[in-house]
Amino acid sequence: MPSMTFLQAVLLGVVEGVSEFLPISSTAHLILASSLLRIQQTEFLKTFEIAIQSGAILSVVVLYARAFARRFDVWAKIIVAFIPTGVLGFLLHGVVKRHLLGNVPVVLWALFLGGLALIVFERFHREKEDAASEIEDISYGRALLIGVFQALAMVPGVSRSAATITGGLLLGIRRKTIVDFSFLLAVPTMAAATGYDLLKSAGTFQASDLHLLAAGFITSFVVALLSIVWLLRFIRRHSFVPFGVYRIALAGVFLALLFAGLLS
Repeated sequence: MPSMTFLQAVLLGVVEGVSEFLPISSTAHLILASSLLRIQQTEFLKTFEIAIQSGAILSVVVLYARAFARRFDVWAKIIVAFIPTGVLGFLLHGVVKRHLLGNVPVVLWALFLGGLALIVFERFHREKEDAASEIEDISYGRALLIGVFQALAMVPGVSRSAATITGGLLLGIRRKTIVDFSFLLAVPTMAAATGYDLLKSAGTFQASDLHLLAAGFITSFVVALLSIVWLLRFIRRHSFVPFGVYRIALAGVFLALLFAGLLS
């Protein structure tokens, strides 16, 4: 039986909803929040943390309903971008879940280095006038490379959105366009990750535990709706430097707690 209360499930849902689409790593925040809440690191918790991400992904489906009706080539590019993560996720699922998920030191160093990378990137990046301004303008080759960047987020703490967005900017795509593409790419990516993990880990929880999954799912869905709307407004006037500073500060605080023996 999982040592998790209904309130803890809701709180993790809030954390997931806020952090899923921001370049701060939702997986890292779930791991750190679970550690702060003293929730036992079980197979159920790891499955729960993956499964509630589908709630946040549903918010994308709701907000981008019109995009789902776009031309076939848009979704073909999204599927192409999904391929690297899909293949590596299938091959390395067991390794990631056993050795990386729940590994607080790995998470903290990934947060710190990722935050530093965001700040350095924003310091030197300049958007070109001929940058792709529509998803339809993204070539299949660039879509595949975005997928390679996304695969880096298999390491908890890297951040899927940070990897795909910065990768897209490096490849000559406008900020708003790559953010939209990143949101849409999250749908097949997280749907596949959640479905595959549930199939592999169905035996780690019982029917009586479904209310915890439901609480986390619903909460993450509602909060993610608000988070996406806020981020789309934020990027109109701001860079990702504040997120980089936040990542470094968060990593510093938790590293101090870890070295002080106050964090497991």
